[in-house]
Amino acid sequence: MATNQNAEALYGFLKATTASPGSSDHIIGRALQTIRAHLGMDVAFMAQIVGDTIVLREFDAPGHEDVAVPGDKTALEPSFCSEILRGRLPNVINDVAADPIARNLPVAVKFKVGSYIGVPIMLGNGEPFGLLSCLSFHPDPTLNERDLQTVKAFADLVAFEIDREVRTHETDRAAVDRIRRTIAKRAFSTVYQPIWDLTANRPVGVECLTRFDDAEGRSPATWFVEAAESGLATDLELSVTHQALQTLPQWPDFVQLAINASPQTIVDSRFSGLLDAVPPDRIILEVTEHAVVSDYPGLLKALAPLREHGVRLAVDDAGAGYSGLQHILQLRPDYIKLDMSLTRHIDVDRARRALTTALVHFGEDTGCALIAEGVETAEELKTLVSLGVGYAQGYLLGRPLDMGDAQRLFTDGGLRMPGNISV
Repeated sequence: MATNQNAEALYGFLKATTASPGSSDHIIGRALQTIRAHLGMDVAFMAQIVGDTIVLREFDAPGHEDVAVPGDKTALEPSFCSEILRGRLPNVINDVAADPIARNLPVAVKFKVGSYIGVPIMLGNGEPFGLLSCLSFHPDPTLNERDLQTVKAFADLVAFEIDREVRTHETDRAAVDRIRRTIAKRAFSTVYQPIWDLTANRPVGVECLTRFDDAEGRSPATWFVEAAESGLATDLELSVTHQALQTLPQWPDFVQLAINASPQTIVDSRFSGLLDAVPPDRIILEVTEHAVVSDYPGLLKALAPLREHGVRLAVDDAGAGYSGLQHILQLRPDYIKLDMSLTRHIDVDRARRALTTALVHFGEDTGCALIAEGVETAEELKTLVSLGVGYAQGYLLGRPLDMGDAQRLFTDGGLRMPGNISV
């Protein structure tokens, strides 16, 4: 009899799944309640084949809870499961005592099973995962083909849910492996987008951005999202930050390097160590986080020594949502970076101009400067300057460049607006 070769791994995964609404455990539990009540039987359960045993996974038996508990194990040979899979037992047994094979099975003897319906749960790869079953403690001559079809329908539902969870698990596992390989091989590169001082009309720094060696074309944002979902966000951020900081000695002394880090990475003890070997007053640390930070005191504690040594703090994506405004109020940054959703079309949108003006006044009152991101047109740039925004970056002022091209912006011949744009 074929058994599920991945059963142990599946068992571990399913055991770790939280039984919350919408999860497979919740859906399967509801299915068992429904089918048991519909058939008027005493017990409904889902069991999984794990090696040479059958493990009870889900169990519904109002008034008979002492019969078994999830996690109970019995031998696969012999059992209703093994005999049904072999074709030696029918799926519907109206009177177990009258069947010469069924009545001698250990489970039937132990629990005095009177009637039984069992349907194999077949995974998408054709292997049996286990059995969906109902039983009563008395014979039931009314059980028929229609009842069997009902149980089969629920068995298909259970198989679908398990397959879905397995596919999700395999996808997550693949992402973890891919990210770990990328970190180990440093299969990424750093590009640099210039940051312009709009008052001095020259670039004064670069934002370090990451590009991944990815044949499937995943965006950098996708990589960092998958890393966060896989629990590897900090490891990945530390790796790309280390690579970016190593280039600092190759830049002119006046150039600022802006690096991105999430709050989770900043509070990690390894992060501050990365900054020990570089001049801290040349670093702008951009806090990148779209979710609400749950521990501002912890984040402030981690930031304090960095800022005392000269690291300047920027809050990213201001104007894009509630979390950015919370960061501004809680962290009191040196720079506020206006999100491109606020910058885009600011020259023709009164609301965007009003919000930017308010942030400019806030910056003046609190001693922080504004950096506009995503500037793409000369009209947007002129509007930002007229509103008092001091710094900007975007495709108009320079796309992310490799190091050689970015460095040329800071030579005597490169310190000018692209295309002689006048502000």
